[in-house]
Amino acid sequence: MRPFLLLLGLLMTVPTPLWAQSSEGGDDQFQWLEEVLGEKPLDWVKQQNGQSTGELSKSPRFQEFNDRILQILDSNAKIPMISKAGDWYYNFWRDAKNRRGLWRRTTLDKYRQANPEWETVLDLDELGKQEGENWVWKGATFLKPGYDRVLLSLSRGGADATVTREFDVVKKEFITDGFVLPEAKTRIGWRDRDSVFVGTDTGPGSLTDSGYPRTVREWKRGTPLAEAPVVYEGQAADVSVSGTRSKQPGYERDWFSRAVTFWTTEVFLRRDGKLIKIEKPDDAKFSSDRELLFLELRSSWDVGGKQYPAGALLATNLEEFLKGERKFDVLFEPTERKSLDDFTVTRNHLLLNELDNVRSRLYVLTRENGQWKREEVPGAPKLSSVGVSPIDPDETDEYFMTVTDYLTPTSLYYGTLGGGPAEKLKENPQFFKTEGLSVAQYEAVSADGTRIPYFQVSRQPIKLDGRNPTLLYGYGGFEISMTPTYQPNVGAAWLENGGVYVVANIRGGGEFGPKWHQAALKKNRHKAYEDFIAVGEDLVRRGITSPPHLGTMGGSNGGLLMGNMLTRRPDLFGAIVCQVPLLDMRRFNKLLAGASWMGEYGNPDVPEEWEFIRTFSPYHNVDPKTKYPRTLFTTSTRDDRVHPGHARKMVALMKDQGHDVLYYENIEGGHGGAADNKQAAYMWSLAYTFLWNQLDSTK
Repeated sequence: MRPFLLLLGLLMTVPTPLWAQSSEGGDDQFQWLEEVLGEKPLDWVKQQNGQSTGELSKSPRFQEFNDRILQILDSNAKIPMISKAGDWYYNFWRDAKNRRGLWRRTTLDKYRQANPEWETVLDLDELGKQEGENWVWKGATFLKPGYDRVLLSLSRGGADATVTREFDVVKKEFITDGFVLPEAKTRIGWRDRDSVFVGTDTGPGSLTDSGYPRTVREWKRGTPLAEAPVVYEGQAADVSVSGTRSKQPGYERDWFSRAVTFWTTEVFLRRDGKLIKIEKPDDAKFSSDRELLFLELRSSWDVGGKQYPAGALLATNLEEFLKGERKFDVLFEPTERKSLDDFTVTRNHLLLNELDNVRSRLYVLTRENGQWKREEVPGAPKLSSVGVSPIDPDETDEYFMTVTDYLTPTSLYYGTLGGGPAEKLKENPQFFKTEGLSVAQYEAVSADGTRIPYFQVSRQPIKLDGRNPTLLYGYGGFEISMTPTYQPNVGAAWLENGGVYVVANIRGGGEFGPKWHQAALKKNRHKAYEDFIAVGEDLVRRGITSPPHLGTMGGSNGGLLMGNMLTRRPDLFGAIVCQVPLLDMRRFNKLLAGASWMGEYGNPDVPEEWEFIRTFSPYHNVDPKTKYPRTLFTTSTRDDRVHPGHARKMVALMKDQGHDVLYYENIEGGHGGAADNKQAAYMWSLAYTFLWNQLDSTK
């Protein structure tokens, strides 16, 4: 018996948690597969897993891929990414010896060494053995300014729902009478040493329809949670609410946020026991730092006699804003091909990470005498993907910077703004051979004439005979940008073997700001799919590949994209890998966190909205008379974000209609699909083996 089958059997003996329960209603013949831990659905899962692994794991390529990818994931040569808390730099690490991982720490001087000396704070493998749990790390929130305690989040099997436990990092032990919460999609943060703001499942009415907190309680140490007063609450139809405390010295403030939809929020400042609403556009992102207020606009805003465009970043004095002043400094203004990827603050500066035609440009802004001065960050690359994070923004101007692209391993830099070029601390090794490979950027023209950029990674020169096995990847949703990133598994399992890798920057993403995202919302969702099809057709037109050799892969919202490629253009692809997908758009809002995404897709319970949603609901567009490319669907039993019933039901329906598809469901992993490196390597190896078998066999 394979390990995952044994785990399935064990899991069937425990009570069914809330996230695993099926919703009511509907006449769907395969709705019984939504009962995540039901005996009949799990028997079906075992059967499908057996068929898929029986075929793919016997392929000559599978073991080679599995060994290679696992070696990469477990490599002790990869960068141990760190974050500062007090005097220590913390890292969470997994390798072959530590499958669940070590939470450890060191000093910056020791970290600079080739082989840093680490002090273990918590061993998750050992903890799991002691407690009989399959714990997966989900993070720690430090108590400032002492940094001696954390609120630790642990997940069973990788689900979004976590158990919260207070932990003493000095004594390296859990606090027996500390803040402890059972498994839930909890939001919790320190207010002071003896109180927290917490939103969690406290019974009927405490959660939204999306399964996230609807109320915020102020919970004092040593008192029952049930007696903690509710200090803020939203509506059942909201996505979620949360409470936080800003602890910057001299600017301590209590904030409450209500996410009405995925894209609209209300923000309140609590002062003298009263809530003061921040009067901003509902879809603008709000943040504050010391005396400043920042707004990232998703739509244009007419205020104070001026119009500010969608995609702009504005700044003003918070206290003056609360008094009614509406004068803003424009820190970033978008162009047709330039957008704001991210911004962050240090003690005396602000870092802007811009995307210029999907390439990073990093700038530092400094406020002097009421004016903002803008300069490029010394030594920052201009053609790669760059990520920046402040090290201790309340105290210093130090920052970490990561630099990467498709063929360049990630490097980690340490710098101080105003102190010259950053110092390279660590660099990942070359995990795959790049000789002869090059990256190029092209554009396809979508159905409505919009130019859609895409990156192509391939060997040069490349034969333009239409026979190159090509993998087209995309996402196209939730304002998430697909930027050039070093991906060792793609390199080792695809590029090294002669494959072409393509990433499409389709609408729905954030590559060109909120307008690029909003162009594919709700009734315009089809534009994202038309963009992706245009890229596929352009690859064929250019002679890079042809339908028998063109494969595609995507997960989550990208899994919905894959489902639409399957049903809309089955003639364009030779193979599809559809990972942790949304597929049943008639019921997505009734399954787990699905209700939170109606701002992206629409509400299928509203008849006029279902009319356009049904056009991109793959589960409702499968045709028994159509010949579809062979497809591998993968998901996770412990995915409590996108319900595994989506993939299960799609496979059951397609097989019922006589279509040839494969299915694999990992017992653990949550929405990421895998809970440790071994599981991740196994699932990626299944995917790449499947793609090569389908796309290379027709040569």
